Amino acid sequence: MKKGILLAAFGSGTPQGQSTLRLFDERVRALFPGVPVRWAFTSVVMRHRLAVARKKTDSVQKALRKMWFEKYTHVAVQSLHSIPGAEYADLLADVEAMRGPCAGEDGSGQGGFERATVGAPLLDSDEDIRRASAALLAHLPPERAPGDACVFMGHGTWHEGESRYEALSAQVRERDPLVHIGTMDGACTIDDILPRLEAAGMRRAWLLPLLSVVGRHAVRDMAGDEPDSWRSRIVAAGMECVPVLRGTAEYGGFVDIWLDHLGVAFRALDADAGQDRD
Repeated sequence: MKKGILLAAFGSGTPQGQSTLRLFDERVRALFPGVPVRWAFTSVVMRHRLAVARKKTDSVQKALRKMWFEKYTHVAVQSLHSIPGAEYADLLADVEAMRGPCAGEDGSGQGGFERATVGAPLLDSDEDIRRASAALLAHLPPERAPGDACVFMGHGTWHEGESRYEALSAQVRERDPLVHIGTMDGACTIDDILPRLEAAGMRRAWLLPLLSVVGRHAVRDMAGDEPDSWRSRIVAAGMECVPVLRGTAEYGGFVDIWLDHLGVAFRALDADAGQDRD
């Protein structure tokens, strides 16, 4: 038996984002001493950008094939995505293709792992939502004054996994109605949040990413100077806007959820095959 861990993130090309992933890597290695840890980036665009910058990265499929060629038999793959959306579904498919002796029947000639498990994304279960809502409220800006709004921007999707953002928002607003969660795409965007802020007479809003790392979306789409950025839209509505550029993977409360999911996936490597997570 040769065990390994593969961490699968959207990816990042910014120094801050890459530093965040390194710190996450350190947490994983401390929890699983002696277990090799590899990385894969699920974003094709991000992998291309890094390739142009002459930085090598692997897709999930490529990283898994490398581990199989290196004789790993049991691999736990941990998603660093926020929701069980389209990219997470692709991750599951890539892992499934590398399971068992039938892997590679498409003519690739490769076999599969004896066991491959997948750790859930951040907002998977109802318990995850409860823990994430507590973490989000615990990590609000300490400089926030009474009456200030907080607006979180997630990536969003039209996948059914979008409902996890809505569930998180509902729990958070039960405890703090001045905290709003929206996404760039999906059911609740800045177009939905702005009328709420205006109706409540908000004078200042703190703007934070609901993204694992700070990358182009946080820097440009959330806090950028372009007229369609979330910051610019809030300012144009007559409010002061204070961006906070810290990803969720920089906060211990969120990281602990991902690490607990990895623990479940890693322990399942020793369980009966029928208990593999898919």
